[in-house]
Amino acid sequence: MAMATNRLVHALTRLTAPERVLSRPEDLMLYEYDALSARKPPEAVVFPESTAEVAGIVKLAGDFGVPVVARGAGTGLSGGAVVTEGGLVLSLARMKKILEIDLENERARVQPGVVNLDLSLAVAGQGYCYVPDPSSQKACTLGGNVAENSGGPHTLCSGVTTNHVLGLEVVLPDGSVIHTGAKYWDRPGYDLTGLLVGSEGTLGIVTEITVRLTRCPEAVKTLLAVYDRVADATATVAAVTAQGITPAALEMMDGFTLRAIEAATHAGYPLDSAAVLLLEVEGLKEEVEETALALEAVARANHAREVRSARNAEERDLLWRGRKNAFGAMGRLSPNFYVQDGVIPRTRLVEMLDYIGEVERRFQQRVGNIFHAGDGNLHPLIMFDARDPEQRRRVVKAAEAIITKCVELGGSITGEHGVGIEKNELMPLIFSEGDLDLMRRIKAVFNPEGLLNPGKVFPSGKMCGELRIQVN
Repeated sequence: MAMATNRLVHALTRLTAPERVLSRPEDLMLYEYDALSARKPPEAVVFPESTAEVAGIVKLAGDFGVPVVARGAGTGLSGGAVVTEGGLVLSLARMKKILEIDLENERARVQPGVVNLDLSLAVAGQGYCYVPDPSSQKACTLGGNVAENSGGPHTLCSGVTTNHVLGLEVVLPDGSVIHTGAKYWDRPGYDLTGLLVGSEGTLGIVTEITVRLTRCPEAVKTLLAVYDRVADATATVAAVTAQGITPAALEMMDGFTLRAIEAATHAGYPLDSAAVLLLEVEGLKEEVEETALALEAVARANHAREVRSARNAEERDLLWRGRKNAFGAMGRLSPNFYVQDGVIPRTRLVEMLDYIGEVERRFQQRVGNIFHAGDGNLHPLIMFDARDPEQRRRVVKAAEAIITKCVELGGSITGEHGVGIEKNELMPLIFSEGDLDLMRRIKAVFNPEGLLNPGKVFPSGKMCGELRIQVN
């Protein structure tokens, strides 16, 4: 194996450059995990700078029979960028050019290594933005967003990544390059772009992305509704939907979580509350004022003790900074935490949060709740100490209980973090064997030898949690 690795490294060095190939153990350690922290080192890491180089690397790896895992910023939370069978990590970090901005047609063409926020910053001066905004948007890359079909707080109204990607350039395992979609809507033929978005690097490696840009709204208003009972906050979420109101964002944090956030970011969250809702509306000025008043009325009707309105952009940014830095803030409370990503119908929020409380007591692990309440995408954070094997065992069982309950309530095992190696054994909870067989057959068309991101998405028959428990 070592001799084959040395030959591969030598071939990669000739194809790219010596400084763009890593093979020393101390270098590979940096690529053996993502934000899930499932650890396994690759045999080598290579940094291409063009589609042609990606194609050459993939073809070379195929000749050697070596698996290839594409990697962006490594911020993923399901082990999608971690090797499972050794092999090669293909880092797209150097492919970070914004190739074209076409504001007349509200489009942009980018390489996969472009950081999510950087695209919005590039067009902000012209009054445009890129809507999907994961909490990690200051670090995560658009290629990774495409692989996982990422969401974010502001996708409630406008949709997730797949709703904003119009076309892709993709390298297949044999080194061939295909183009899907176009700058315009409704290109004839099969929707291969839709198939590839969210495929977690198992069908091809994306080397170019055409996305839709969105004009910034004329007005934005951000509200913070404060509650003495969690049940009243969740009732407000259901009531907002029942009233036919669709905010741009609707986030919820429980008291335990918001106190940690406040200690870290001083965002102005009330320390004595049981829960808060962070609501945002955008659009024409008159429409925003009217919708904000309607949201405030719904919140007060559901026993919000206070509804605050951000007075200026600085206050709005501070409230959102608290929300988007929440995971980091929670890290101050515990050596480790395991974040979940289940989905439930919004009408079942009260029931689900009650169940999470039961799980907390049963497994004796503290849980903080922060989530995209508007679309029922939950992110329970289970606190634990990874140095304690018993806590590690309990945290896996607690996570699986939570996800299983999400499915029982009519939801899903993941909303935006992907399946990866974290939840592949849970796929039978929501898919029949016939469903999974069809997906495997589709994968085989694109990736017949299984060399692209092996071990991801599909059940392997191993025990749940066997691969994933070096969590955060």
